[in-house]
Amino acid sequence: MPEVVEVLVDGGKATPGPPLGPVLGPMQVNIVEIVKVINEKTKAFAGMKVPVKITIDPKTKAFDVSVGTPPTSALIIKELKIPKGSGANTTTKVGNLTIEQMIKIANMKESAILGKTLKNRCLEVAGTCVSMGITINGEDPKQAQFIMKSGKWDAQFKE
Repeated sequence: MPEVVEVLVDGGKATPGPPLGPVLGPMQVNIVEIVKVINEKTKAFAGMKVPVKITIDPKTKAFDVSVGTPPTSALIIKELKIPKGSGANTTTKVGNLTIEQMIKIANMKESAILGKTLKNRCLEVAGTCVSMGITINGEDPKQAQFIMKSGKWDAQFKE
């Protein structure tokens, strides 16, 4: 029966020390190799905490690393280089997300959000922007969602 280890690591900066070392050490696996794989898979999330799931076969010591994605809000904050979202999202806007940035975030979250198409995933990202006080392409996020649904930006959502 495979053993599963779930940890939260800094994107691209996992080390053989805690939290990985103490958990993996007793399993007698190649910790350095696992850390190398984790860092390769999480480098796009540098500066963020990333959920990682390591599945280890105790007999063969073979392992599989699957990486979750940080919350959409964390990706927006990183993309806009802002400290946090707005505390008064209806009156105070703290940043503006371009369509390209929204598409980038939607693609990063592809496996974790429900939208089947790029346009639908972008609508979900826009929904997060509503609660954070972030405009999209200079528009209020609710207005941006309306524009997306109307098809005005469809040329940009080619997959």
